[in-house]
Amino acid sequence: MSVGRLCSRVVATATPEESARVAARRMAEHDVGSLVVIEPDGLSRAVGIVTDRDLVVRCVAGMRDPESAKVGELMSTPVHTVDEDTPIEEAIRQMAGAGTRRLVVTGSGQRLVGILSLDDVLELLIGETTSIGLLLHKQQPHIVA
Repeated sequence: MSVGRLCSRVVATATPEESARVAARRMAEHDVGSLVVIEPDGLSRAVGIVTDRDLVVRCVAGMRDPESAKVGELMSTPVHTVDEDTPIEEAIRQMAGAGTRRLVVTGSGQRLVGILSLDDVLELLIGETTSIGLLLHKQQPHIVA
């Protein structure tokens, strides 16, 4: 299965010049823990990711004003990307190698098309494991005493 079939195609975004407060409100509004940071040039190319943890550690704990602190100063870079045609197994290897729980999914011209989270991968694995368990259960001989 390819990353493009599993990833979330609805992605909340921010620009580097937005304030931390605006980013936090957008996370709350969309009920997400991260925003893909894109340049405001209309090309939808990811330049970083800002997470709720980034906002807490780099802004709040760092005693920065959420109104004046910019997303570009708080975001994590470099952004780790994977092409939408990449097999899931390769994406998992990339996550492990980069030590990240999220990969930005790109399409033609490195444009943002989605985001793949570790939770997405775990849901897939749980579903497949459950299906295998049901199959094995059905194939067990039924002995009547």
